[in-house]
Amino acid sequence: MGNLRLGVMGGTFDPIHFGHLVAAEAVAKSYELDSVIFVPTGNPWQKEAISSANHRLAMTQLAVSYFPDFMVSTVDIDRGGDTYTVDTLRDLKKLHPEASFFFITGADSLAGINTWKDSELLWDLGHFVGVTRPGHDLQVPRSPAGAVTLLEIPALAVSSSEIRAKVISGESLEGLVPLKVINYIEKHNLYRGKND
Repeated sequence: MGNLRLGVMGGTFDPIHFGHLVAAEAVAKSYELDSVIFVPTGNPWQKEAISSANHRLAMTQLAVSYFPDFMVSTVDIDRGGDTYTVDTLRDLKKLHPEASFFFITGADSLAGINTWKDSELLWDLGHFVGVTRPGHDLQVPRSPAGAVTLLEIPALAVSSSEIRAKVISGESLEGLVPLKVINYIEKHNLYRGKND
């Protein structure tokens, strides 16, 4: 068996939406990945999660269930404390020691990678793929040669914050979020007020 090629997509996924899934699919195809692992953050250090980790994990599992080559990992939730990419990749490396990792993130986030915790250690843990929408002029951050690539994806211009706003205003989420996730949001009354 050859070297396993695994994509890693971390995020708050509050909620997960088709933008995440389309990006993961495009990277998996372009880089011939065996699977993409979605890793919901436990305690995001850069932004506040609206929903509990359990709700965000459940929504991610529901969304990923449509894609046989996608998986969900709870390493960031299980670890406790603030979530940092360096810890995510280290933990996944322990679980899959033979794998090559491709960390998938928005190119705008990737532009600040040199401010991430232990950023100088990241380059040995995986290849970084910055996904961007056509027409966005983004530069590859300062990094070792070949450590970062950018991939243009004509994906939906959608964000989790826009989706939460639509829930509050009673607008439809159809076409933005998988149906199982829409049903989960409605069942648990997420984003309308205080969530557990």
